[in-house]
Amino acid sequence: MPVQRFRTLEEWNRATVLKRRPRGFERFMHHNAFLRTLSRRSYPRGVYKYRDIEEAQRARDAWMVSSSRK
Repeated sequence: MPVQRFRTLEEWNRATVLKRRPRGFERFMHHNAFLRTLSRRSYPRGVYKYRDIEEAQRARDAWMVSSSRK
């Protein structure tokens, strides 16, 4: 940020306000948006047992469909 010097209060009142975003601000906002999309998913609580991987995959697909409707 450059340094501004003023001799009187009138000069100070007429000066424009300099605003500068931090360098990583856009990246930070992108990560926040991504994390919000992850947090919207709701998984059922508890531990489930399945007979095989296909049954577990069908249950997972059903959870994903139901959570995307919310």
